[in-house]
Amino acid sequence: MNIDQLFSIANSTAMLGWILLIVVPRWQCTRMIVQGAIIPILLSGLYLYLMVTHFAEMGEGGFGSLDELEILFSNKNLILLGWVHYLAFDLWVGTWEYNDAMKHGIHRLILLPCQLLTFFAGPIGLFLYITIRNIKTQKFDHENF
Repeated sequence: MNIDQLFSIANSTAMLGWILLIVVPRWQCTRMIVQGAIIPILLSGLYLYLMVTHFAEMGEGGFGSLDELEILFSNKNLILLGWVHYLAFDLWVGTWEYNDAMKHGIHRLILLPCQLLTFFAGPIGLFLYITIRNIKTQKFDHENF
């Protein structure tokens, strides 16, 4: 399987997870494959595979400067590695947001913009969710997690 096929599979898998999580979060299949972590685990497995098979390619570039990062991500295999990292973690965060919102009685319609933002711009969605959650629970400390 080539790198473009892996990219397509990863994107489709993550998109399926997000659609299920946002549209039918209470459906038994959603609970099993998204909230039960099957899709995030599959994406994490792909990440592990890419890390193991392309680790040697990380010799060029690095994380110490923007110039090093640019060199590192000039490699398509490492771009995919980084992309799968985002897909896996953003979906995991979206799942956590849903479960946490249900625990704290935050309505799904209030959660929806948070999840959409988490899907499109992970940290902004998480920031919005945590802000809403803290206002709802009136707790602004780290013990709230």
